[in-house]
Amino acid sequence: MLKLGFIGAGTVGTALATKLSGRGYPVVCVSSRSQSSAQKLARMVRGCNALESSQAVADNAELVFITTPDGVISQVAAEVNWHPKQSVVHCSGALATDILEPAKKLGAQVGAFHPLQTFAGVKQAMENMPGSTFAIEAEKPLIDTLREMAGALDGYWIELEAEDRVIYHAAAVIACNYLVTLVKLATDLWQTFGVPSHKATRSLLPLLNGTVNNIDTIGIPQCLTGPIARGDTGTIKKHLEALQKKAPDLLSTYRELGLKTIPVALAKGKIDPKQVKELKKVLTQKLPGEAK
Repeated sequence: MLKLGFIGAGTVGTALATKLSGRGYPVVCVSSRSQSSAQKLARMVRGCNALESSQAVADNAELVFITTPDGVISQVAAEVNWHPKQSVVHCSGALATDILEPAKKLGAQVGAFHPLQTFAGVKQAMENMPGSTFAIEAEKPLIDTLREMAGALDGYWIELEAEDRVIYHAAAVIACNYLVTLVKLATDLWQTFGVPSHKATRSLLPLLNGTVNNIDTIGIPQCLTGPIARGDTGTIKKHLEALQKKAPDLLSTYRELGLKTIPVALAKGKIDPKQVKELKKVLTQKLPGEAK
């Protein structure tokens, strides 16, 4: 089995190295801008040594993962003297393999291996990784190795073309990062009636978990509930009026999300074209006293 090395000992690198080692892959070395981070990762992985430089990792590993921040990947790729037939893989979601062109010119195989998961911390990353999908870009035989790794991590894989990676990553940002923003907006609204953020979050989490479960088990669009799904313009009017009084800065966000939800509701089959027209009218017309 190929000897693995990691350049970058942050959350992604530490989680991947630890999980791959646990599945029998020999992770033999790591380097990082912070030597203490490299040493910490090495202590978590049996047989792994913390080395002083990226070049040292390249000299000792057959497959090297570059798990640095995206802005550093090209620098690492250009500075290291890679070896022919060696494999070099980055873990960026948005970047294609062309950023590793300096390694390819020296005879190395290059690839991308992005875990579609949120990495808030090492412990959470390791817990969340099983079942995740890995976005892979590489040529044979490296792509076969990356597919096997995804399976060994109890995950799935998809192959992406270089031109698809940015829109793939944008989708991930919408589903993950902006969900956090939406929950923050919701908890802020709870504070208008005196409930602090931590209690609001605790109260909303079962609703969030139920929604995610419905997406998983029922699927979109059938899992959609709420006033848009019912064509309930009366409730939507009340929401808009309340937001105008309590949180006017959220009016445009509520309207835009509502308009984007109408096609989902129509696909569910519970509203008709007449109701669609009424919903759009309610969501687009200005309220009395609202700035034009």
